[in-house]
Amino acid sequence: MEKVRIGIVGTGYIGNVHGRIYSRDERTEIAALFDIVPERAELTAKTIGGKVCSSREELLANCDAVLVTAPNKTHKDIALSAIASGKHVFCEKPFSIGIEDAAELRTAANAGKGVFQVGHNRRYAPVYAKLKELLQSDTPHSAHIKMNRGELKNPVWTGDVNVTGGFLYETTIHLFDMMRFQFGEIEELVAYGSQHEYPEIDEFSIIFKFKNGFHCTFASSSDASWHFPFERIEVFCHHRTIMTEEMERLFDSRGMDANFETLSYHMSEKEEKWGYVQEDKAFIDAILNGTKPPVTADDGFKSVELVESVYKAINTGERIKF
Repeated sequence: MEKVRIGIVGTGYIGNVHGRIYSRDERTEIAALFDIVPERAELTAKTIGGKVCSSREELLANCDAVLVTAPNKTHKDIALSAIASGKHVFCEKPFSIGIEDAAELRTAANAGKGVFQVGHNRRYAPVYAKLKELLQSDTPHSAHIKMNRGELKNPVWTGDVNVTGGFLYETTIHLFDMMRFQFGEIEELVAYGSQHEYPEIDEFSIIFKFKNGFHCTFASSSDASWHFPFERIEVFCHHRTIMTEEMERLFDSRGMDANFETLSYHMSEKEEKWGYVQEDKAFIDAILNGTKPPVTADDGFKSVELVESVYKAINTGERIKF
């Protein structure tokens, strides 16, 4: 069997996470690397191999599948060129910045001949896969969700809107996708936001109503300190609460008494615990089997649509209906 040749555009933290995983997968080989800082790509090549390319065009000539792991604002252009070259594409979140760019990329991705998968890794994390499984046998009524960051100082680019597109794109979008994955499509939202520490709206309170009648509150702060868990979903069912603590633990409290079950994943390797290994495997599975990837361009578009709708709700004071 010929190996799928992987090209990585952007060899920062997340490019290296995916690169290390693919360097261990016997179905793939790291073939080409490109970064606008060549020294970064050279460092990556020393650990996982691959030809360091001097341009994106050279990278495209030397691979079958492209990982778009460069800064947020560059995702659309890199992904479009990879689609136009007939490549399979794994595009890290966010799918794109802004609804027009997201619509353009969605159209191209859906018309492309290769597999196109979006990197919403949380869907594969064992904690969230377990939550999904538990909710199949119960009817959730409502939820409270939070996704905070401790700061936007380290790394420095996390506080630069010109790189991230905004705080919701950088952090909160993970759990915007997770809401759809767990609870279905959203019908309307109301949002409030304010600005405190950083030169952008950095504090959010949102209420979501879903098409199936489910509803939830969502809080997201950019400067909440790194209090554990910075990410949590509490789901309320009939005499039952299911609660997650980041990708570490899940608590399931059922019935009328105070007993609850704890499932812990803290001994798993981070790359599996956070779902990176599973999503990377799913991408290659889709390529080799000719099947649809589990997180599509349509999913990517919908997460961008949610981000933009929350910003619009805050800026206009409107209730947004889908």
